[in-house]
Amino acid sequence: MLIPHDTRIALDTVVDLVNTAPEGDTGDGLAELSALYAFAERHDISGVGTLGEKDLRAVQDVRGRFAEIFAAPDARTAADLVNGLVAAAGTTPQLTNHDGYDWHVHYFAPDASVADHLAADCGMALAFIVVAGEQERLRRCEAPDCRDAFVDLSRNRSRRYCSSRTCGNRLHVAAYRARRREAAG
Repeated sequence: MLIPHDTRIALDTVVDLVNTAPEGDTGDGLAELSALYAFAERHDISGVGTLGEKDLRAVQDVRGRFAEIFAAPDARTAADLVNGLVAAAGTTPQLTNHDGYDWHVHYFAPDASVADHLAADCGMALAFIVVAGEQERLRRCEAPDCRDAFVDLSRNRSRRYCSSRTCGNRLHVAAYRARRREAAG
């Protein structure tokens, strides 16, 4: 699956945003304004000025709506959720090149809030996945103690864990040890 660079960046951003949500024992990764500033800086979100509590609540709301898209049971439901999200953000596609990046599309209005920026750009990246008939690539980790979101970009859509280094390796080691115990016992 060929994904343009800016779409890939937006997909990485939406995954990271969804994974900031409180889940089980983990706290909210966007509980404070300082965390939102750090998130915006980490993902090089352009045009972020002074942020307030209203921005934080709006981004938390957008995060919840993105989580619903990852949980959508079918492409129609995902499409309806994406459509609502990007329409509410006032999507206004325009070509731009800035900050050393080649030409790419911004889907948000020039003075958009950070929440609308995320809703528009990340929403359109998810729309790209749905349009390509690849909605099943929007997944949650299958490790029993992890429910992180990820986009399965493997060739054969076989990725099961958010990270093969952590969740995947941990489960493979546990299965190996269980087989060794069974063989020894």
